[in-house]
Amino acid sequence: MTDNFILRAVLAGIGVALAAGPLGCFIVWRRMAYFGDTLSHAGLTGIALGLLIGVGSTIGMAVVGLGAGAILLLLQRQRRIPADTLLGILSHAALACGLIAMSFMDKVRVDLFGYLFGDILAVDWQDVAWVYGGGAVIIAALVFNWRRLITLTVHEDMAAAEGIPVARTKFLLTLMIALSVAVAMKIVGVLLVTAMLIIPAAAARPVSRSPEVMAFGAAAAGCLAVAGGLQASLIWDLPSGPAIVAAAVVLFVLALTARRGFHPSARN
Repeated sequence: MTDNFILRAVLAGIGVALAAGPLGCFIVWRRMAYFGDTLSHAGLTGIALGLLIGVGSTIGMAVVGLGAGAILLLLQRQRRIPADTLLGILSHAALACGLIAMSFMDKVRVDLFGYLFGDILAVDWQDVAWVYGGGAVIIAALVFNWRRLITLTVHEDMAAAEGIPVARTKFLLTLMIALSVAVAMKIVGVLLVTAMLIIPAAAARPVSRSPEVMAFGAAAAGCLAVAGGLQASLIWDLPSGPAIVAAAVVLFVLALTARRGFHPSARN
């Protein structure tokens, strides 16, 4: 009989994959990988602040992630500093601030390795409920705003001409990314959470013919990565978060290989 901790791990991982996969498509399409990294690193600062003031790490992650996302959107409007440079500075600054804050927490026991690389095998039923609750919000927001997000991704000026509130829609996307980071943090950790948003979507892209197919494919790839990574973790005693990400990379390579096999012209 499957142990309860394995069942919880599988359910939590699938919950993250179902939400992160479709959302990750927009991160890939809009080339926001560094943006996701910055929010995930800010999450470590949120964990430290949440534990220090007693509201809990999850709430701290979500609040700080949302605040960081809003600040990033405002700062990206300036033109003096290139966006990628700005994101790189803020990403590493947020990570450094989080690590420094945790070093002063003598009275609170902190599993720093678990926060950095995740510990999916240690999730409890409350964590599973948080994953599916947050995932349901993300999926619902994607479904109801799918056309707006697609139009915004294709061309912002066209989206504005059609009456789509560009700034509000961008903020909604940032809110969803921040929530997905908070949901996935305990599964794969601060340093790997962006991989679960990007790699399954990138794996689905070569074999997809429409945005909707890519979204479903990304969710499926994420679920397969969770199953494969957990299986490898249990068989070879590997760290579960990195094993899941490695499984996603294998799927990405297989998808590229399949694409080139079915389309020989892609080699040229």
